[in-house]
Amino acid sequence: MENKTLIKNFIISTLNDLFPNPKPSLTGWETPFQLLVAILLSGNSTDKAVNSVTPELFSAAPDAQALAKLPLDKLYFIISPCGLGKRKAAYLHDLSKIISEKYRGEPPASLELLTKLPGVGRKTASVFLGIIYNMATFPVDTHILRLAQRWGISNKRSPSAAEKDLVRFFGDMNSPKLHLQLIYYARNYCPALHHDVNTCRICSHLRDLSRKTN
Repeated sequence: MENKTLIKNFIISTLNDLFPNPKPSLTGWETPFQLLVAILLSGNSTDKAVNSVTPELFSAAPDAQALAKLPLDKLYFIISPCGLGKRKAAYLHDLSKIISEKYRGEPPASLELLTKLPGVGRKTASVFLGIIYNMATFPVDTHILRLAQRWGISNKRSPSAAEKDLVRFFGDMNSPKLHLQLIYYARNYCPALHHDVNTCRICSHLRDLSRKTN
């Protein structure tokens, strides 16, 4: 237990040192609805691609009612750089109609209700709730899953199973800030390919710690 606490404190300290005030990398949104749209578009895409299309998209359709009325072919044309354009266009059209008619234009503030919307999975809903309502959700993407496995926090292969291990490990330190810090650390210091353990502060520390205890 003592070793686990030391490791956890080192991870948190390192993340706070490297990313003291992390901000969401999705930009250009001004309302909760627009953020939800941007997060949905980011699936199987990059934040850079999403940020390149949202100015035009939100200029043409700034709210749920306007997006529900936007012709599907025009919606597809705008968001096509994000990939899976036809599927995402259909999701956004149906999602916008439901939010406009059922929720008065504002996305619901619960994981259960959000995940009932077209195209909104647990990860999308969790990211949304963390940013908008500062809820201590822990959406696990491929970056965070990689860290959990390399750091010995979880040996699970599925994000949902690893999420439980991560929540248990970080405990009351879990926060939207920590979630962003982990993503940025994975991208910048602990990539999937060409990972150099010697320049990865956390992995190298855990390696050295393991050598001392063996």
